Amino acid sequence: MAQASPARRMGVNIFDESKPMWQIMLIFLVPLMISNILQSASQTFASIFLGRMIGVNALAAVSAVFPVVFLLFSFLIGIASGSTVLIGQAHGAGDEHRVKKIAGTVLGATMIFAVICAVVGTMVSPWMLHALGTPAVILPDSDAYTKVIFLTAPIIFPYLVYTTFLRGVGDSQTPLYFLIVSSVLAVFFTPAFIQGWFGLPHLGVVSAAVSGMIANFVGLVGLLVLLARRKSPLRFDLEMARDMLPDPMILWNVIRIGVATGIQVIMVSLAEIAIISFVNHYGPRATAAYGAVNQIVNYVQFPAISIGIAASIFGAQCIGARREDKLGSVIRSAVALNYAVGGILVTLTYLLATPLLQLFITDPPTVQIAHELLMITLWSYLIFGNSAIISGVMRSSGTVLVPTLNGLFGIWVIEVPVAYLCMKHFGLPGVWVGYPAYYCFMLCAQFTYYELFWKKKTHERLV
Repeated sequence: MAQASPARRMGVNIFDESKPMWQIMLIFLVPLMISNILQSASQTFASIFLGRMIGVNALAAVSAVFPVVFLLFSFLIGIASGSTVLIGQAHGAGDEHRVKKIAGTVLGATMIFAVICAVVGTMVSPWMLHALGTPAVILPDSDAYTKVIFLTAPIIFPYLVYTTFLRGVGDSQTPLYFLIVSSVLAVFFTPAFIQGWFGLPHLGVVSAAVSGMIANFVGLVGLLVLLARRKSPLRFDLEMARDMLPDPMILWNVIRIGVATGIQVIMVSLAEIAIISFVNHYGPRATAAYGAVNQIVNYVQFPAISIGIAASIFGAQCIGARREDKLGSVIRSAVALNYAVGGILVTLTYLLATPLLQLFITDPPTVQIAHELLMITLWSYLIFGNSAIISGVMRSSGTVLVPTLNGLFGIWVIEVPVAYLCMKHFGLPGVWVGYPAYYCFMLCAQFTYYELFWKKKTHERLV
């Protein structure tokens, strides 16, 4: 344990007995939530620019791609989840060398996956969009946007996993610095490419994707330079490059945790594909409304997603340090923060729903459709947050099978069938009933397994 102190200085110290756990978690959460807000803000501004500077069909073209993009990142999210658990446990144990080796293995696997996505994704893009029933009027723009997104994977993927590595050691501030830079660049370049400012080419709908590529490239380079100057254990150097040749045991543990999580995320993305196929039957206005609601819901989800990530990281560090006595405090603090912070955000969104939607949509009938959908689902994201915390803490020990099975059952036996049946009875608004039904089921299922089984086990380190 001699290495523990220097390792823990890399981020927040969850073993600081002078502060209550909720305060330590909040210190970690604030930069993490701001980072998530900035990531979504650049997408939000892109949607506003596309909807207002080009038109509702441009917004619909990008919205139709949302499930495909979500699917693209699904496996990456799973791998990142697996690496976070291993890095968190190694960091909790004070093993900096192990932290670096885990990061190298995951980075190497990520680059291979990114290249495969870039090659295969551009080939299958038209087929996927046809399969989704994308309206013909927006199909060419949707296809062009999707291909650019796939081609930028070798830049975006390593940037995202590097921010995950840093959060795994409790450092949520450093990723924030570069997300500020990349978000500002994305917000600037999107309208610049739409209008052709400063002699730049007019890129139309793909302006947002190209801007995102530039912003993420700058962010990645800046992050690597800063880590090198700090002499961080996570800096990219010859040792890290050698570690990109995957260590079989590390890769197996990452895959064991990550693939299960990735499968669940993929199933969520496939469910989104099913949902968007339902929505597309109601025309471009419904598709645009779906896109606008997703933009707002992204912000509502931030506390839930961020607190779930924090609970998983803090739990992994507790297990790595053999301090399972602190896991109860981690869960209680996370749940309290979820309902406090998330509750405020949900209430404000209910009160301001119409003006928020009008930021994306100027067509009154489309605004009305989006408003109705938002009213149905908004409250349920607090339930989603509670479920994410419980599953996140269980994942911190490497327990993924049962939570994943709960998720798969909830998606395909609860969410999609409920959405379909309610659509048949209530029209488009019925599609959205599937979301709260799914979140309520997930909370009940995860809490039951946690209380009856997981809490009674002794959890060993995976590294």
